[in-house]
Amino acid sequence: MQQANLGDGVATARLLSRSDWGARLPKSVEHFQGPAPYVIIHHSYMPAVCYSTPDCMKSMRDMQDFHQLERGWNDIGYSFGIGGDGMIYTGRGFNVIGAHAPKYNDKSVGIVLIGDWRTELPPKQMLDAAKNLIAFGVFKGYIDPAYKLLGHRQVRDTECPGGRLFAEISSWPHFTHINDTEGVSSTTAPVVPHVHPQAAAPQKPHQSPPAAPKV
Repeated sequence: MQQANLGDGVATARLLSRSDWGARLPKSVEHFQGPAPYVIIHHSYMPAVCYSTPDCMKSMRDMQDFHQLERGWNDIGYSFGIGGDGMIYTGRGFNVIGAHAPKYNDKSVGIVLIGDWRTELPPKQMLDAAKNLIAFGVFKGYIDPAYKLLGHRQVRDTECPGGRLFAEISSWPHFTHINDTEGVSSTTAPVVPHVHPQAAAPQKPHQSPPAAPKV
């Protein structure tokens, strides 16, 4: 498993590599230069929230299958995934052009919190992991220290990242209200929800989630 040293004064995170979760090779990889000026938060809608590392690994594979095989994309669309186990799963990674937010794919880090967060708030370990990942990205120079934090719905006509999660991230540092000239207009055509047909049914929390190495 990949370990990420976040430095003094920054909370630890658990970061798993693509090989850890069994990712298929990308069809191609396109990079963008410099620190990303935007961080965009998503929810998967489906797969549903996962609470064990094996279940979350399967959710990552399900999303990659859907994006590559059904939609014909180069790879899973997101830069990183966050599981209900508190793990961070590497998707396309930092400084790689994603497929998660039109007009922002070549200048953002797209983070998906696995699950449906329209009415429920993600568990604390998921929210903490997302914050830790952002802090790590800033610390390592992958994310601009003056980055703007957005929910997917701010740049595309979609429910994502869900009303409850969007309300939560609205209180985070760097959350930014953008206007139509910076994002997309209100007439943008709606997109298909984040539905992954091959996703597993919701999993119940495990009483003793598997231990994972901290940094």
